[in-house]
Amino acid sequence: MNIHEYQAKAVLKEFGVPVSKGIPILKASDAEAAAKELGGPVWVVKSQIHAGGRGKGKFKEASAGDKGGVRLAKSVDEVKTFVQQMLGATLVTVQTGPVGKQVNRLYLEEGADIDKEFYLSALVDRETSRIAFVVSTEGGMDIEKVAHDTPEKIVTFSVDPATGIMPHHGRKVAQALKLKGDQAKQAESLVSKLYAAFVAKDMSMLEINPLILSKQGELRCLDAKVSFDSNAIYRHPDVLALRDETEEDAKEIEASKYDLAYIALDGTIGCMVNGAGLAMATLDIIKLYGESPANFLDVGGGASEEKVTAAFKIITADPNVKGILVNIFGGIMKCDVIAAGVVAAVKAVGLKVPLVVRLEGTNVEEGKKIIRESGLNVLPADDLDDAAQKIVKAVKGK
Repeated sequence: MNIHEYQAKAVLKEFGVPVSKGIPILKASDAEAAAKELGGPVWVVKSQIHAGGRGKGKFKEASAGDKGGVRLAKSVDEVKTFVQQMLGATLVTVQTGPVGKQVNRLYLEEGADIDKEFYLSALVDRETSRIAFVVSTEGGMDIEKVAHDTPEKIVTFSVDPATGIMPHHGRKVAQALKLKGDQAKQAESLVSKLYAAFVAKDMSMLEINPLILSKQGELRCLDAKVSFDSNAIYRHPDVLALRDETEEDAKEIEASKYDLAYIALDGTIGCMVNGAGLAMATLDIIKLYGESPANFLDVGGGASEEKVTAAFKIITADPNVKGILVNIFGGIMKCDVIAAGVVAAVKAVGLKVPLVVRLEGTNVEEGKKIIRESGLNVLPADDLDDAAQKIVKAVKGK
C-alpha cells in the first residue's frame, strides 16, 4: 500500500526523522492561511499523487500553467495562484503514463536552503531476506539512471535482523555521502531512526530523494516515498487509515475486499486463474498467440463460490475485456467450486463476450458437468495451449 508524501513525512516524524514543516491542502480556500502559518518567505507547492517524476511532469490543462507538479512560490499570492491552478488538474509524469493522474491534494512546505542533495532508501532485499540500504551522493536524480550511468556512485548494504541497526551502518552511510564530524553523527542517527520506522510499520520500501544537507549544516528529508507490506496492514489500523482510494484502480479496490490478488492490465482478455505461477504462465501464452491480458487475477488455493463470483464480476466490469479465460488447476481448489462460481456469476451479470474454461485436477469431472449442464455458451478447453488458442481466436472473431 502506498501513501502520499505528506503522510509519509508525518509517519517518519513520529520516529524523530528530520523533515521540513508543511501543511496539506485539500481545497484552494485553505492556501492563504497555510502560507501565512508557514511564514515563508519561500514556499514549495507539491502535487500529491502516487507517482514519481512530479517535478518534471506536465499538466494536461493549459490553465494549470507549465511549471510542473512541484513549484517554488515567493509570495502568498503566488502560493494561492499555484494552488488554484494545480488542484483538480491532471498531471502527467513518466510514471503515470499519458493518461496522467488528477491532483486532489497538495502539500505546501517551507523552502529549504540546499547545499547538497543525496539519495537514501531502504527496502526488503529478497535475495538475503534482509532490509537493505541504498545510498548515493547523486540525490534528486532517478536512481535507475545513476545505476546505469555511474554505478560506482551507489553504495548498498544489508542489516542482519539478529543485530538490527548498528553504529557501523550509520558510519557506512556517512562515509558514502562523504560526511564528517557533526554531519556524520546526524547521518548515523538518521539511519537508525529510518530503520526503526521501517521495521515498526512493516514497510516494504522507504525512499528519501533527495536527502539534503542545508547550508546550515543540517540533514533533512526533503521528499519521502513509503510503501507498506499489504500482508501486514491488518496490524496497523493507523496506516490503513491513510489509504487514498482515489489513487487506486476501482477494480483492484473491489478485489482487495475479497482477498483476491488482482492487477489491472491494458489488454483485451480477462483471466481468472488459481496460483500466481499458473497465472503468469497464462498471461505469457496469451501474448504468445497474439493478444494481451486485461488483468492478472489469482483467486488463490481455497477460494469459495462467493470469491469466484466476485472475481468474475470484477473481470466483466472492465470495458476493455473482449473475452475471458478461466484456467484452473484443482489441487486445494476444487474444480466444481470454480464451475459453480462461474455459473453463478454469469447468471448474475450476464455474458456478453466469449468465455473459455479449462479445468483440471480435483473434482474436474463434476466441474465440467456443472458447466455443461448450465446451458451457458462456454467453450471448453483440454489444456492451457488449447485454451489460449481458443480465446484468442474468439476475441479476433475467427
